[in-house]
Amino acid sequence: MELSQLKMFKAVAQTGSIVKASERLHCVPSNITTRLKQLEDELGTQLFIRHGRGLVISPDGITFLSYVDQILGLCDEACHALGPTASPTGTLKIGAIESFATARLPKLLADYHDRYPSVDIEFSTGTWQMLIKAVSDLQLDGAIIAVKPDQPDINFLEIYQEALVVVAHASLGRVGCAHDLRHQQIFMWPVGCPYRAALTHWLSLHQVEVQITSIASYATILACVSAGAGITLLPKAVYEQFSGIGNLQCYCFNDLLPIHSYFIWNHRIRHHPARQAWIDLLKASTNHGR
Repeated sequence: MELSQLKMFKAVAQTGSIVKASERLHCVPSNITTRLKQLEDELGTQLFIRHGRGLVISPDGITFLSYVDQILGLCDEACHALGPTASPTGTLKIGAIESFATARLPKLLADYHDRYPSVDIEFSTGTWQMLIKAVSDLQLDGAIIAVKPDQPDINFLEIYQEALVVVAHASLGRVGCAHDLRHQQIFMWPVGCPYRAALTHWLSLHQVEVQITSIASYATILACVSAGAGITLLPKAVYEQFSGIGNLQCYCFNDLLPIHSYFIWNHRIRHHPARQAWIDLLKASTNHGR
């Protein structure tokens, strides 16, 4: 059973004539006659009854026509869903590093849901190494990381420049330069975090050595800082989310350069309306933020 046979059957049922159906479908009548006979043989029943010079659909044909309408309707719907102008539907699997998930993602998710309520979003967090692998392995449709990727199967879009700030409890006194971090306990994400790398690079420029405690949670890091136990470095957007807790102070330095964040996706999946809608939203949000 083929879709072309179903279309022929429906055309004959609607016109009551093989000749008229052939004109509608732009094919020769003999082809329709042969294909309908094959369809009847496959189904084991008579679909049409000859009446004068025309055809009348049989009782079994009427039953079959209701299924044909559903099948062809679903085919049209599938083609529309996959077309270049299709509205985003289905599932969108997005990942992000925790800093982005904490500071910027909630509003983006809310805006996306308002615009595309038919899309189900599955969201997860991870390190940038985990997220790149998940996108490369097609486990995620895209991810937001703070490291520029160099894999051949990964496309990327630069979205934000994250300003970095040093954060400390007011009881520790003013942090006016890198040397003020000496003899302080520093709380940062584990080795591999681009923000930790930015801190260690900045400190090395000023020939400052510090002890760093690794904690893989911004909430825990900031709890330690708000208790006066030490200092951290954060994207400014993350600090703004937590600035109400404790008596935190942030400090900006001109030579503490911002970190770029990127949205990445696998170029092997070329057509993905829901992902493209997410990319368009990121572009609009980035332009607005700038």
